[in-house]
Amino acid sequence: MAMAALRREGKRFLLSPNPAIAVRSAVLSDELTAPLGTRSISTQVVRNRMKSVKNIQKITKAMKMVAASKLRAVQVRTENSRGLWQPFTALLGDTPSVDVKKNVIVTISSDKGLCGGINSTSVKVSKALYKLTAGPEKETQYVILGEKGKVQLIRDSKASIALTITEIQKNPLNYTQVSVLADDILKNVEFDALRIVYNKFHSVVSFIPTISTILSPEAVEKESEAGGKLGDLDLYEVEGGETKSEVLQNLAEFQFSCVLFNAVLENACSELGARMSAMDSSSRNAGDMLDRLTLTYNRTRQASITTELIEIISGASALTG
Repeated sequence: MAMAALRREGKRFLLSPNPAIAVRSAVLSDELTAPLGTRSISTQVVRNRMKSVKNIQKITKAMKMVAASKLRAVQVRTENSRGLWQPFTALLGDTPSVDVKKNVIVTISSDKGLCGGINSTSVKVSKALYKLTAGPEKETQYVILGEKGKVQLIRDSKASIALTITEIQKNPLNYTQVSVLADDILKNVEFDALRIVYNKFHSVVSFIPTISTILSPEAVEKESEAGGKLGDLDLYEVEGGETKSEVLQNLAEFQFSCVLFNAVLENACSELGARMSAMDSSSRNAGDMLDRLTLTYNRTRQASITTELIEIISGASALTG
């Protein structure tokens, strides 16, 4: 490139009728094409980069504090909700290995990102569960709670999605809200087994992918008739004149709403813990990047000052000489 420019300038110099004018025009063209303030460009770019990193660090620190403030309240409600579904598990059981024809996978995810890999984990477990429960004479569908799970599953499993529900965490979660969601799910899908996939909160930096299985009343009766203790109501005294199938129907619906309520709270607690951890890591990474940029800025500034001093000394020496 430099040789080509030299050839162009030499050709223009030779073709010009006045060599002095040609030399002057070449010098002026070099002055016009040279970038202004070349020495200050690098320091200005580094300064702008440092400013943007500082702003990002402020945002990540604020998001960590917000997640930490919300986590405590949700954690208390999550621990209290664990006692709702345990009696149902003792009575109706939780049999993830049961083989039925109609399976519905309820995938619980978050509506917002920046929370680590909890949504990807739920989607991976749901896809693996879909492969295990699918078959030539079986029907498996998805019910997705949360925008992030919907975005990931709709790419390759759009035909298998029966229902999607988003913005469930826009307002503080309560049992009434979740029971309405559970009723909508039961009205829109037919199932022999509901398999709820969610992240169970263990600590701020740890969450466990969990699957809870809820059988339909018909499936419970079949399992009970097959010789198991599942749904054995003969040991209990039932009042009100309801039949065993009606009691199982009511228990299955109530069990689903209680397990779903606990699963949504567990996943929300895991989301806040993961976001808190992710924002803490981002803040530390921003601090490390800021240290490196500061070192680069100081080195560039020092080199610029040194170059200017050398030019001043060289000019002074030329004048005195």
